[in-house]
This record gives sequence, C-alpha cells and structure tokens, in this order.
Amino acid sequence: MSEEHERVDLRMPEGDEVFAEVTEMLGANRIRVRCADGTERTARIPGRMQKRVWIREGDIVLVDPWDWQDEKADVEWRYEKSAADQLREEGHL
Repeated sequence: MSEEHERVDLRMPEGDEVFAEVTEMLGANRIRVRCADGTERTARIPGRMQKRVWIREGDIVLVDPWDWQDEKADVEWRYEKSAADQLREEGHL
C-alpha cells in the first residue's frame, strides 16, 4: 500500500515576504512568529483573514515584514499541513 504524493503549486514568497512559524498567540489579532531569516517578529492578522482562516501555534505562514519597523510584519498566507510538509520536503523551510 503506497501513498502517491502529488506535487501542488504553492504560493511562494514575493518581494520581501518570508516563511515563518507561529510560536505564540498574543491575542488582539497578533501572533509571534519566528521567520526563516532568523528574526522573531510580532505579526498582525489582517481583517480579511480573521474570521476565515484559523491560525494556531506551529502553523507555517507567509509574512511581509514592515519597511519602517523590522520587528513587525503582516500575515499574508497560511499554509495547510500538507502544503507545509511539501515545503519542508523541497527544502524551503
């Protein structure tokens, strides 16, 4: 019994966006993330995602760091578990 893994085209970082892992839920639509560039940031969950996308600790997200404050960022995308596993297999994380 072998499982076939089908490669899916995933949303990749554009511009300044980086991969990040959610490390802590801060409340008030804010989360603490550890970015792939080694920086810990406070990320803001935008209104368009608040009721539609549930973000939990350990999730892989795509964040866009602020230009004027490097320790803050906006969440742009949350990856499903299968998509996060695919990113790990391909060496992006």
